[in-house]
Amino acid sequence: MFKDKVDEKIIEFLRENSRESFVDIGKKLKLSESAVRRRVKNLVDSGAIKKFTLELGEENVTSAIVLVSVDSATDTSKVSLKLAKLEGVKTVYEITGQYDITTIISASNISEINNSIDALRKIPGVIDTNTVIILRKVA
Repeated sequence: MFKDKVDEKIIEFLRENSRESFVDIGKKLKLSESAVRRRVKNLVDSGAIKKFTLELGEENVTSAIVLVSVDSATDTSKVSLKLAKLEGVKTVYEITGQYDITTIISASNISEINNSIDALRKIPGVIDTNTVIILRKVA
């Protein structure tokens, strides 16, 4: 689908606040609510907008640091790529020291963190983990 400047502005407004009403967007762009609604529908139908998501504030998220040891016969980078695809995994670092990889996992509760860790441990080549729950962010 062809996107014009108005579509690009609508996408920009929705990126900043996906809950912004079509009426408010229309006022900013000097369009009717129905014109904005039609354009958003076309953007969704064409795949230009894939989905609307919710991002929780830090006070509503539980995070953990998981240190991972990889079997010496296994390619660490292959394990890292598999880790990066797991639900809840936000960051993957290959590191030096006692462990080979560290990941940051975030979820809305400890149970979801535990599910991610269980999935992580099932990846071939993972031989040991050490998990630390983050209590609060200081800086």
